[in-house]
Amino acid sequence: MRSIQVSRHPRAGIHPALQSFADECGALALRLGAYMGALALIVIGAIQLWDSIGLEAGDAPAVRPGWGMAERSYPAFAVSQFDSLNKTASYEIFRHPDGGRKDVLRWAASATEKPVAELELYRPGAEVAHAGSPADEIAGRMDPGGSREIVGEGIVDSKFGPVALFGFADRPGDSRRCLGFLKNVEAASLRISGWSCQGDSLPARRAAIACTLNRLVLLTARNDPRLAELFAHAELKRGSCAAASAPPLASADWVTGAQNPLLRGSL
Repeated sequence: MRSIQVSRHPRAGIHPALQSFADECGALALRLGAYMGALALIVIGAIQLWDSIGLEAGDAPAVRPGWGMAERSYPAFAVSQFDSLNKTASYEIFRHPDGGRKDVLRWAASATEKPVAELELYRPGAEVAHAGSPADEIAGRMDPGGSREIVGEGIVDSKFGPVALFGFADRPGDSRRCLGFLKNVEAASLRISGWSCQGDSLPARRAAIACTLNRLVLLTARNDPRLAELFAHAELKRGSCAAASAPPLASADWVTGAQNPLLRGSL
């Protein structure tokens, strides 16, 4: 039996060169499709890996910024009739992402010199749970770079009630030493603090602190009725600066007198 041989012949009407070109184009299209499929798989894998890294990073607690200058906030307090002879005043407002606000007033002989007095009104937010000792913070502002022991310097009376004073333990005999002060008003969620180097003697500096606090006024409570009530009641007990600067009586109380003993202990 004769074998039948089947031979392939070009399609009728198509030139062999065109047929070869069409075959090459088909093969090229197949290769390109395979390459594009592999590239798509690589891109999908990279996207999944990036998403997993982002989720892991999102699980870690974000680092929140700390205190920052609030340039668009308006002053909420003022000190009326402050002894501003040859003094320049500054007012700065700081805010914390966790809700705290600090209004800081400073007085200096000039804008380029170190302040001689500072008053801070602090309305705390959630950040207060992680704050350190208020007295240490005030001492750091009163004497930047210092690390001396803090001791009590008695109290002074003000329209907000008794205010604790403190100084540095290594300056017990220096009658010109600066004094820090601190008053917590829990009912209004307010901390009044600061320091003063005004006055030529320790009694004069005590009187300067009392006078500053008596002249402290509220400009706006911003829908805080507790703060408004505090200042409304305090104004009824406001004393005069003349009385605060008067020489102490011989029978002055040993705690509130001008020559207080150094009361050690935490404030």
